[in-house]
Amino acid sequence: MTPISPGRSRTAMLASAVCVLLVTGMALTGCSSEEEDPNKGTNGVGKLSAAEIQNRTRTAAKSVDTVRLHGNVVTSGRTYTLDMRLKPEGGIGSVTAEGRTFRLLKVDDELFLKADAKFWGQANDGTGEDGAQGEGEGDGGGASDAAAAGKLAEKYVKVPEGDPSYKKFIGFADKDVLLNSLLPLHGTLATDGHHEQGGVRTIRITGDEGSGGTLDVSLEGKPYPLRLVRAGKAGTLTFSAWGADFALEQPAEDETLDYEGQLPTS
Repeated sequence: MTPISPGRSRTAMLASAVCVLLVTGMALTGCSSEEEDPNKGTNGVGKLSAAEIQNRTRTAAKSVDTVRLHGNVVTSGRTYTLDMRLKPEGGIGSVTAEGRTFRLLKVDDELFLKADAKFWGQANDGTGEDGAQGEGEGDGGGASDAAAAGKLAEKYVKVPEGDPSYKKFIGFADKDVLLNSLLPLHGTLATDGHHEQGGVRTIRITGDEGSGGTLDVSLEGKPYPLRLVRAGKAGTLTFSAWGADFALEQPAEDETLDYEGQLPTS
């Protein structure tokens, strides 16, 4: 038997080690490639075109009855902060505009506002946004307005369908109206990478490179819309609690009042 020299032994061991490293490296490279796939383990919409993703997310939004919508909407030059729970027959939540906050409730075609005395006082006292006095100040009207505001405070005030506020606020509590107006992006659609919203992986689509709005769509479960940045800096909204039911019913009769004057439109 021919003895193996130490030099040949070291060479063989080195060659063997190199082979092991190469094989291991190839295996690790394969694993790394799989881990870097942003669509692995997702619902697959991240592989679709932006137009297909938009169609899928709108279909998903319509497929369930309930959603929570939270954020800001800018319309007619005014900013409204919304926190609404919505379902097909109506919705309930809060709206803030110009520093005034009120509760909004819609059940079928009936709309109600609920607010504190300060809200109703501002509506009745003839004072503008700059604090200027309106007609009726200083002649006892202020006391009567305060009394009226006190009666309206913390009651559900039914909004007449003919009041300007009805048309202005009814859409904030209507799931189909809101989603149909908010979800479409404007301009040429494109995808803008993988992101995360509230701990959920998303694919982002844009209109006209973002100037037409951006929408983050869930890559987990159904492709629900999760975050919307509206075109023209017209607000940012998040969507959550898709499919989570909530109670929606008419307020009790002793909690409801009819309002004879014109409601504030904010």
